[in-house]
Amino acid sequence: MGKFGFSFSLNRLLGITQAKQKFARSTGIPTTKGGLERKIGTSILNLFFKK
Repeated sequence: MGKFGFSFSLNRLLGITQAKQKFARSTGIPTTKGGLERKIGTSILNLFFKK
């Protein structure tokens, strides 16, 4: 069993997470698979239902 209260992320250590967040905020393009699917789905629905 692991120790409680401790987690390590190489991506956070190297600054990759922060760079992805900055890119997503500045361009409006999500960098996660779920976020991208949600954005594309919303765009398709808006084409059909014109909000």
